[in-house]
Amino acid sequence: MELDMAADELKSVLNRLRRAQGQLTGVIRMIEEGRDCEDVITQMAAVSRALDRAGFAIIATGLQHCVADGAGEPADRDLMRARLEKLFLSLA
Repeated sequence: MELDMAADELKSVLNRLRRAQGQLTGVIRMIEEGRDCEDVITQMAAVSRALDRAGFAIIATGLQHCVADGAGEPADRDLMRARLEKLFLSLA
């Protein structure tokens, strides 16, 4: 399945990934500075959520394209469903 996203969808995902990148840089800096463990974990959780949201946005776009192109054979639909389920579970 190719990553085929509209410009606005792509911009949103890239913004989420850039935000996560900035947060991760901050986490690294916090660890290097010996910051409080609770603060570090809180920021790591924020990074994780940002990455998850970007991943789900990519998968949702794939689902949207699958539904739009969903007039295929039942075997093709079953294969696509299995692939999308595997992608969702990889983010769990």
